[in-house]
Amino acid sequence: MYKYLNSKPLPKAPFQPIEDEIKPPKKQEKVTLIGSGNWGTACAKIVAENCAKNPEFFEREVRIWVFEEIVEGQKLTEIMNTRHENVKYLPGHKLPDNLVADPDIVSAVKDATLLIFNFPHQFVAQTLEDIQGKVAKGARAITLVKGVNFIEKKHVLVSEMISQELGIEVCSLMGANVANEVAQGQFCETTIGYKNLQTGLVLWKLFNTPNFHVRIVNDVKGVEICGALKNIVALGAGFCDGVKSFGGNTKAAIMRVGLMEMKLFAQTFYSSVQTETFFESCGVGDIITTCYGGRNRRCAEVYVRTRKSWQQIEEEQLNGQKLQGVGTSIEVYEILKNANLLYRFPLFHTIYLIVQGELEPDEIVRYDEIC
Repeated sequence: MYKYLNSKPLPKAPFQPIEDEIKPPKKQEKVTLIGSGNWGTACAKIVAENCAKNPEFFEREVRIWVFEEIVEGQKLTEIMNTRHENVKYLPGHKLPDNLVADPDIVSAVKDATLLIFNFPHQFVAQTLEDIQGKVAKGARAITLVKGVNFIEKKHVLVSEMISQELGIEVCSLMGANVANEVAQGQFCETTIGYKNLQTGLVLWKLFNTPNFHVRIVNDVKGVEICGALKNIVALGAGFCDGVKSFGGNTKAAIMRVGLMEMKLFAQTFYSSVQTETFFESCGVGDIITTCYGGRNRRCAEVYVRTRKSWQQIEEEQLNGQKLQGVGTSIEVYEILKNANLLYRFPLFHTIYLIVQGELEPDEIVRYDEIC
């Protein structure tokens, strides 16, 4: 038997860059991050450190647009630029001194050749309107934004919105990345979806570190959809955690069915999405992490135990961050309803009904019966 197995050709491994083979650009890339929440700031830490280490690729100074707030009687940008710490969204983590916080988004994106979008998806349209016509010619972008938007009753991915509004190439990054763990330097993986290989290689150089392991795949939409839909599944996991009669077996079932519905949704609406993408960090990896340690899971558990409104839970639990899963659940429900496809997504439909208060959380295990 072993002889037979050893004689079979091995499947082709996914392409991964070799650092020594990545050629520096003709001109240094200028990097700007748009968004400075928990995850945005953790990414900024990685990016700024990599820019300082790779002067042949990137300018040393990295700008980050910060929505200005008063914290401890002082402007948040001033705190970040003097104490080098985002005391509100990522307290206790020292930021590189080459990271410059800017409260003016137009100033922050000026002359930038690489834009990193990382903020709640409900603010995408306004943000793009603010910087339209202000972005450097030939700039490229990568979205870390999780969610789906509606334009004229049609669902549009964030990468599509950025590309359409700014006229630039857009990649995506999603993965099993809890912000605080990333900021602490704990090892993890992430996935970058690219369309143009050379852009994918530059972004790999920008994000990859010994402890933040980047894999790149030629599937921008697949990577992005995984990041959006996993928050719905995380709500289901949180409902399981909140119901005392459910255990690990129940949660595992929700996670498995959730991953299958993520795949079905992605490949139903975007035929180019690759099955292999769901086995990357952005797929199964992020499902595991989010369903055990993410904010959507935690807030769903709180909902079961307190029955407070989602708005109240968000305000009490997230320190100014946004709860993405609830909004995404509603948006995905509308997409499936308009396409007459709710019957093919019983778990997503059931989670939506629980979110809306139309079903009890313990009814999540009856998804095949209810929908």
